[in-house]
Amino acid sequence: MARGWIARRPGPPRSWQLAEVPVPAPGPGEVTIRVRAAGVNPADAKHVATESGQDWPVAIGYEVSGEITGVGPDTRIGSGAVAVGDEVLAFRIGGGYSSAVTVAAEKVFHKPATLTHPEAANLLLTGTTAAEMLAVVAAAPGDTVLLHGASGAVGVSVLQQAAARGIRVIGTAAEGSFDRVRRFGGIPITYGPGLRERVLAAAGDVPIAAALDAVGTDEAIDVSLALVADRSRIVTIAARGRAEDDGIRWIAGSLPDSARFRDAVRPALIEAAAAGTLLVPIAATFPLGEAPGALELLASGHPGGALALLP
Repeated sequence: MARGWIARRPGPPRSWQLAEVPVPAPGPGEVTIRVRAAGVNPADAKHVATESGQDWPVAIGYEVSGEITGVGPDTRIGSGAVAVGDEVLAFRIGGGYSSAVTVAAEKVFHKPATLTHPEAANLLLTGTTAAEMLAVVAAAPGDTVLLHGASGAVGVSVLQQAAARGIRVIGTAAEGSFDRVRRFGGIPITYGPGLRERVLAAAGDVPIAAALDAVGTDEAIDVSLALVADRSRIVTIAARGRAEDDGIRWIAGSLPDSARFRDAVRPALIEAAAAGTLLVPIAATFPLGEAPGALELLASGHPGGALALLP
């Protein structure tokens, strides 16, 4: 048994329970991980906030880092051969908010030694989301793109991946976060009234080739529509309703095309992290028992970096 967070019914994190949860022995194609850190993401709360046809209770948490304590027969992980004691990270799993978890081995990869466990536990959900945002708008070297929410966890990954490909990013952020945007290669501007004019001033004579929205506000979508004529080059991860109404792109890990893309890009992102070209700034860590508080800080919109739970 392990200690883990579960949602017994739809509701906010304060309605969840920290309970004893089973950790089955790994079968063929499975491994057991002692969790050293669990990534904290908005999706962790969103997928159990309302009734969505899933079976209850639901074990919380999509992403972890830790060490292997059990390996099923004839089993290899996503990055190859594995042994008890290996340090790994896992993404697109269930029940990560736990002290231990048994998962499908194909979703597990060796952790780069350059990453701490909190960093590794926050690498892939944001990293694959950022990679897909750049891909679906066909951002190319030499392009100038607009990024709404540049100082958040997804935004920081977008900035780094764009810079590595020679893509110029103008990113919205609160003034207190400008240094973070600059650190990762972006041109920071404030959101709020006059945003369109500030984007144009920052871009100079260069057109805005694409817009990426990680905040979901009407302002972000309206300014994107005003600056990018081709709606297939506007993507949001936070404004599904506007995407449906306005004919722009909406992506989410639950969509089959998104899932396939994100699974395929995992090895490249892990390689970049190992090389030190993709960093994961950590703002704070919390004991496992303080998961609701961590999610409240995340929901505030200004955590200052990624958050992790430490069992």
